[in-house]
Amino acid sequence: MKPTLARTSGRLVPAFALIALSAAVAPPARSDGGPPPPLGWKPCAQGPDDALGRELDQAGARCAELAVPLDHSRPGGRTIKLALSRLPATDRAHRIGTMVLNNGGPGEGTLGMPLRARAAMKDVGARYDLIGLDPRFVGRSTPLDCGWPIGLWLRSAGATRARFDHQVAVQRDLAERCARRHADVLPYANTRDTARDIDLVRRVLGEDRISFLGYSYGGYLGAVYTQMFPGRTDRVVLDSAGDPDRWGPRATQGTEDEAERALRGWAAWAAERHGTYGLGATPARVLATVNTIVAAAEDRPLRVGAHEVDEQAVPYFLSTGPGDDRPAARAGFTSIVRTLNEAAHGRPADPGAELDGLLMFVLTGAGSPLASPAAAITCGDRAAPRDPDTYWNDVQRSRARHPLFGPLKNNIWPCAFWPNEPRERPTSIGNPTPALIVSATGDTATTYEGGKAMHRALTGSRLLTLRGTTAHGIYGEYGNSCVDAEVNAYLATGALPAADPVCHP
Repeated sequence: MKPTLARTSGRLVPAFALIALSAAVAPPARSDGGPPPPLGWKPCAQGPDDALGRELDQAGARCAELAVPLDHSRPGGRTIKLALSRLPATDRAHRIGTMVLNNGGPGEGTLGMPLRARAAMKDVGARYDLIGLDPRFVGRSTPLDCGWPIGLWLRSAGATRARFDHQVAVQRDLAERCARRHADVLPYANTRDTARDIDLVRRVLGEDRISFLGYSYGGYLGAVYTQMFPGRTDRVVLDSAGDPDRWGPRATQGTEDEAERALRGWAAWAAERHGTYGLGATPARVLATVNTIVAAAEDRPLRVGAHEVDEQAVPYFLSTGPGDDRPAARAGFTSIVRTLNEAAHGRPADPGAELDGLLMFVLTGAGSPLASPAAAITCGDRAAPRDPDTYWNDVQRSRARHPLFGPLKNNIWPCAFWPNEPRERPTSIGNPTPALIVSATGDTATTYEGGKAMHRALTGSRLLTLRGTTAHGIYGEYGNSCVDAEVNAYLATGALPAADPVCHP
């Protein structure tokens, strides 16, 4: 799961602002097989401050809005608007077709993703029309914002029952805020309805089949689409997709080992650079510094600039930061730990612009526009246990073996108090759709075991493994030429590898 925000898995996204889209709105698309409406493509930029729109326009993309049913079982009822972009194929003579993209999250906007995908696809990118579709209630597609005072619900349970009970109250409050604002639409925030939206987009674009590229949660969404709409996909790439049977409010359970291995790997890197960062000359001493930070936060919140980082937030940063082993990511996370260490010793801790933005996103309402739809979709897909004692007992069982990450990975989420149960059962994935699944052996979010589970569920798939690497989101992002070449060969020819390929750093 890039469960959560900003792909909590490994890409930490600082505060951002949603930009309203005022593109042409097509008549409602019908999900009953009726004739699809035309789309009115227009420039994407909606004013001088719309940097994303300007970038899309400069690349030759166009944007539109499509009205779709809120409730697909009532195609003539209330509608919501989906925002989409299209970056047309430039090699029209060798055009392969249309590819729909998804960034993951859930909750991450995808409108600008065609720009990144075109670069990753190199020459073959010119042969596809690339569609950046913000999923329902995400980004510019009828955005859902619960007005939360914090931007991320992922928190550790803390050291005591009293602190866990505080988390219970916080998570209940988050769910109640969503219910007060959006009770009428929350039942329709889920992956199955998003898949139905994608199929309406396919029909509106006049395509018999579409290709699909999705990262993290986007890989799960792609698998659900293949299950619900068999025979309507061409080339499917699911990057860092995870186990489809584990997606939902408790998806982080069981990922403690991966988080700890990644933390140890980072500690070895930081120890080799003790002269730069001063966190410890050996991996053991670096980890001792981490333990000092955790202990200090248990005693009192750490003051970092204008922010207070308590014991329930610190483990989140320590679990996500080591999830990318590239040097720049290592350096960025090590700087965060150095700042937290200063705060732990009562010294002035200046977060700098990047960390300040991240703290704003996680600790304040600045992240609510992304956190809200992420929770709504997660809670709308699979029911969560309602009894807080269920979570507390799991926390206590995991704490002995995983004292840092057990209370984080097993903690309660707002789904425990969500105002509505899922409208449908979770989709059971099991079909022979051809697909290329990409997974790194050190993925800390949607683990490699999860990638293998997705491979087993999609019996016509191949599993492309990146060994010896800690990463989440690989194709076109991590910078591994072997992975990029394997994926691009598949996208160019439509032929999956004869066996499951393996790449190395």
